[in-house]
Amino acid sequence: MVNGAVVNEAAVSGVEVKGAPLFDLRGVGFAYDPARPVLRDFSFALWPGERVALVGPNGAGKTTALHVMVGLLRPQTGEVIAFGAPRRREADFHAVRARAGLLFQDSDDQLFCATVLEDVAFGPLNLGAKPAEARRVALAALAELGLEGLADRVTHKLSGGQKRLTALACVLAMRPQVLLLDEPTNGLDEATRERLIAILSGLSQAMVLVSHDRDFSDRLATRRAALAPV
Repeated sequence: MVNGAVVNEAAVSGVEVKGAPLFDLRGVGFAYDPARPVLRDFSFALWPGERVALVGPNGAGKTTALHVMVGLLRPQTGEVIAFGAPRRREADFHAVRARAGLLFQDSDDQLFCATVLEDVAFGPLNLGAKPAEARRVALAALAELGLEGLADRVTHKLSGGQKRLTALACVLAMRPQVLLLDEPTNGLDEATRERLIAILSGLSQAMVLVSHDRDFSDRLATRRAALAPV
């Protein structure tokens, strides 16, 4: 059950589900205002190799669900099990964030350093990489997205699409096991969007895709899970 409504989940297509789920959310409830719950009885599992499109109208709780998965928000009810362990305290989620990369809906929430290269290198540095290694990893992530020419650019002067791809490079530079992508095609022109689809199609990570771009999610997702407003 999700938000009191049955989840409409298409069968996994071409993905062999085995082993334990990477994320297993059980009966999660969350409300910013106690009188108006956003998630109620939210149960969801993500298995290795899956790309799940989490769909629903505005206000259904899709972004909230992603934030609960990595501990940016704590559920009032239910349980979050990530990578085989229950996660309850802030310290429990440190390891989760090292293995699950969240692309925020607003790129400005993710970019805070002076230059593009500094932003992309921040994650590896925070995980303990030496500066030279962090720089190498950051440059490789930028090259993967065709952004190597932006390395020394001032981040806040980038276009919306450039910021979006730079934020994704920040996520990829941390070499996550899971990608949680919140409206990843926002601000992208058609050519860049097609490049993004090609890049994501070639990645092995499990993914949760939140996007109002139906063509984007249809081309990438192996399963759909629908959220209904409470």
